[in-house]
Order: sequence, then C-alpha cells, then structure tokens
Amino acid sequence: MMRIAEGLKDAGIAVGNTYDKYGTRNPLGRLLVRGFENSLSELIASASPKTIHEVGCGEGYWVIRWTRLGFVARGSDFSSKVIELARANAAAEGLDRVSFESRNVYDLQPGQDDADLLVCLEVLEHLHYPDQALRALGRVVTGHLILSVPREPIWRALNVARGKYLRGWGNTPGHLQHWSRRAFVRWVQQYAFDVLAVRSPLPWTLVLCRPRGGT
Repeated sequence: MMRIAEGLKDAGIAVGNTYDKYGTRNPLGRLLVRGFENSLSELIASASPKTIHEVGCGEGYWVIRWTRLGFVARGSDFSSKVIELARANAAAEGLDRVSFESRNVYDLQPGQDDADLLVCLEVLEHLHYPDQALRALGRVVTGHLILSVPREPIWRALNVARGKYLRGWGNTPGHLQHWSRRAFVRWVQQYAFDVLAVRSPLPWTLVLCRPRGGT
C-alpha cells in the first residue's frame, strides 16, 4: 500500500496528498479519479514519450505507475520529506532505481530536468508565483508538457456540496490560484505554448501543450 503524506508539512507548506484518493473506496471519489486517470492516459498516448519527468511528483504515484508501464520515468518535488516517501514507495514496489530528487519547480535547468514529456499535475494552484513556474517549465520542455489544475468554480462548488471548507467558500486549503477551463488555456497560451488538446474530467482541467513552433 502506498504511503500518503496525510497532511505532512515541509517549511510550513502541506505536501503530497491529504488522503489516498487513488485508493479511496468512496464510489463517487473512485469515479472522479478514474475520469482523471483516463484523460491523463489519453494525453500521454498522444505525446508518445519514452522519458517522463513529473515535476511536483508528491509521493510518486504516477512515476511508479509509468515505470511499471515501461516508461523511463522520474520525479522531483520541492519537499525532501515527500521525496523520502516517494523513494520508500518505489522501494516497496521493487523499483529502488527510480530517480526522485528534491528540486523546486522554479529551479529547473535545461539539460538536467528535461525529458520527452514533462508533467506537472495539481501543482500550479498551490504556488504564489505560477507565472514563474510556467516560465521555468518552458525552459526545459524539449517535447511536450501536460498540466492539470482544479476547474473552478466547479471545484469549490463540489466542496461546498459535500460540506467541506465552508468558511473558505469551498476553497481547498493551500489553493492560491483559481482558473476556469477557458482562463487556464488562455493563460498557458500567453507563455509561448501551443495547446494541442484539452480534457475536462470533473472537476479538473488538463492540457497537452508544446513550445510554440515545436514539432
């Protein structure tokens, strides 16, 4: 069973997942996660990568899964604490050689952090400076980039419907940025990316993009 951060904080910032959404037994939760997974798998198939680098990998769920599927996958996260969890999870799966490194998204470097496909899932909404993060991702993209964020205001509406975070009008603690599907696509395009595909599994927005003019 994968170890989850469950509210773990690093430098006062919550890291990883607050609960095991991938292993949840809640029928609705399983349905929503399945929709996300299917959309993500479709976008990865479109990109046809051999190597994948997940920026903001948390406990390593996706990197471990992609490795199992035959990709050369690795992960990075700003939190050394959550990276320790990712390494432990990989070791428990017999994947000790999978690379997990502690690295801030703002510090990504060409030649060191690039891959056929960069993936950054549920990270940008937590950042004080998402513009800087997108520029940093743009510096190291050599092929394709997949991004995902909560789709607002649906995300908060669903939280309110289930009685969560009512004082914050349904805003998940730690979510600093909020985008509708249209606003997120427009924002990504502002940073010299061509958006090739968009998926909207409830309640997320996922985009597959590449640097403008890329092949």
